[in-house]
Amino acid sequence: MNQFTLQQGSSRELELFPHIKEFALRKNNTIQLDSFTPILSETLRCYYIVDGKFEWVINGQHLVLYPGDMALVLPGHEIGGSKGYLDIGTLFWLHLEVEKIENTSGMMLGKWSKLSEMERLTIIKILLLNNMSVLKMKEAIELLHEMRAEIMNQELGYITRVNYFIDSLFIIIARRLTRQGDSRLDFPRTFMKLEQTLRQRLAHPWSVEEMAALFGLGTTAFTEKVKNYTGFSPLNYLINIRISEAIKLLKRRDVNFTDIALETGFYSSQHFSTTFKKLTGYTPGQFRKQNASNPT
Repeated sequence: MNQFTLQQGSSRELELFPHIKEFALRKNNTIQLDSFTPILSETLRCYYIVDGKFEWVINGQHLVLYPGDMALVLPGHEIGGSKGYLDIGTLFWLHLEVEKIENTSGMMLGKWSKLSEMERLTIIKILLLNNMSVLKMKEAIELLHEMRAEIMNQELGYITRVNYFIDSLFIIIARRLTRQGDSRLDFPRTFMKLEQTLRQRLAHPWSVEEMAALFGLGTTAFTEKVKNYTGFSPLNYLINIRISEAIKLLKRRDVNFTDIALETGFYSSQHFSTTFKKLTGYTPGQFRKQNASNPT
């Protein structure tokens, strides 16, 4: 995977695309405190989760995003990590400037789009009318990769092709929202129940068989469902929950590392320390020290 970050004004590749304010593919390997504090968006933003689990707050909604999810942020809406930092994982994002409609508070996709004026206006109206910040859109990754290839290679007709892919992305988004109406694509209730159960009994040495039995499923079917919705195997899903709970406890200086390890289901402080560093890039001690100097 070739990471990249293109920004209008500093990236030559975007000189002929004034409507694209930022386009990036990033793999985040470590947690950096205060790396994703709430900001008010001035652009229409799309974030596509390639892998990992991201907990964000968008326009006042606390959301959990998994691989295949597309997050939408409208101009004037706020976005930030629920804990103030960007979680570990890989994501695409596209920040797009929209055109203001004179003498109104309305907006539409700009004239770069090959869609009709009515279609450009309708797409934004659909986004505004549907109070939905996250869609399951696995097909979007192909469009984003095609956009990247066209921008980087700059072959004949690439400007038309890039704008075509952006149009296609928003057509798919608008159609999906129209079909779904007011329905929500939150993480399925059964898995929300699973996460709640695991958090309540985090010190228990869970096996895949035990987790699957909670829902009357065999291990193969259960594993496939968990991977489909989270991008993780059941045990890696459990480890991520344990680490997220450990992060909360590390912020309490009165709790020692051994107690945190045992309370979150690790069999020793060494096992906890090794796993924590592997997933966050910090030892528990380093994380606690940095959190003390950079409080959220």
